[in-house]
Amino acid sequence: PAGLFDGVWSVGERHQVWMSHGDRVTATPPGFEVVGTSENAPFAMIADEARKFYAIQFHPEVVHTPDGAKLLTRFARDIVGCAGDWTMAAFRDQAIERIRAQVGDGRVICGLSGGVDSAVAAVLIHEAIGEQLTCVFVDHGLLRQGEAEQVVDLFRDHYNIPLVHAEEADRFLDALEGVGDPEAKRKIIGGLFIDVFDAEAKKIGGADFLAQGTLYPDVIESVSAIGGPSVTIKSHHNVGGLPERMKMKLVEPLRELFKDEVRDLGRELGLPDAFVGRHPFPGPGLAIRCPGGVTRDKLAILRKADAIYLDEIRKAGLYDVIWQAFAVLLPVQTVGVMGDQRTYDSVLALRAVTSTDGMTADFYAFDMDFLGRAATRIINEVRGVNRVVYDVTSKPPGTIEWE
Repeated sequence: PAGLFDGVWSVGERHQVWMSHGDRVTATPPGFEVVGTSENAPFAMIADEARKFYAIQFHPEVVHTPDGAKLLTRFARDIVGCAGDWTMAAFRDQAIERIRAQVGDGRVICGLSGGVDSAVAAVLIHEAIGEQLTCVFVDHGLLRQGEAEQVVDLFRDHYNIPLVHAEEADRFLDALEGVGDPEAKRKIIGGLFIDVFDAEAKKIGGADFLAQGTLYPDVIESVSAIGGPSVTIKSHHNVGGLPERMKMKLVEPLRELFKDEVRDLGRELGLPDAFVGRHPFPGPGLAIRCPGGVTRDKLAILRKADAIYLDEIRKAGLYDVIWQAFAVLLPVQTVGVMGDQRTYDSVLALRAVTSTDGMTADFYAFDMDFLGRAATRIINEVRGVNRVVYDVTSKPPGTIEWE
């Protein structure tokens, strides 16, 4: 028995949790007693009821711990006594006030990447400071099919927010030529993003602030948000500050939010549901879905295959069930036969995961009919692909993106 799970779990029951892999506690601190164990974790849950201190080794915040939210609610509401009256509407109002206080009369340039995060950040900042904001949409040639047109239409036509469409595909792709290391690709793309922002800021007469759609998972996976010991899993192009040569300061109103909360904020701000509900898309774009070197030919193949895959997911009514789905063009060629001809073409991997915040994820269990249908369409319609595989790796141990 323990106060933490009183009313949630009963003594002696077994429950599914998402355990930290590879970690083992071998002793408990004074005052604590063991209140939950697993086969490989003798001290999976401990409690000091006198001080109302509880420690658990598993992740309660993820969808793969089905009762985790109940445990967190029990702790926050009943044990700590929090009122639970926080709302996204309140966050919106507070964020607007913080933006106004930080920016004052300054000018802000906001980088749009085509994803939900930067779009929500831009609309929130525009609501706070209006014409002091100019958005720069960097079209780096690494976007999905038709994405550039969607972003421009949304901001110019729907919101009437000042928008610069910087068409820089050649610049990015030339810089990426021959670069295979994923961290090097991310750094090249991040550096060029900053260069484009800097140049566009000068064109509009200078800007005092650069706004970005940085989220909390970006921060956690790149650097420790509060100076702790968390490990850098991968660098994000919008985490880590700005070069000293730039005189702008950062505005990051979403820095403490998870993806599901950003979607809620987007709806609160009135963004179209079709846009808010879009799957996450990384800032480096298709460059990290082409392991190894990036070329224009590879991107064309990947773009077409990815569009077919997502089309099949939508036709099956699965788009909103899946957290993120995409194709990855592997740097592997295999022998095939099409018609009477021998082929030696690329392998395409399909990825689809379920998650709530992107910090952990599990692969989506498609039925084989769906996978067969999607693979057949891709091979028949995309020249350059002769084999399709499906990725069944969870996070951890893998990441959602391949690079």
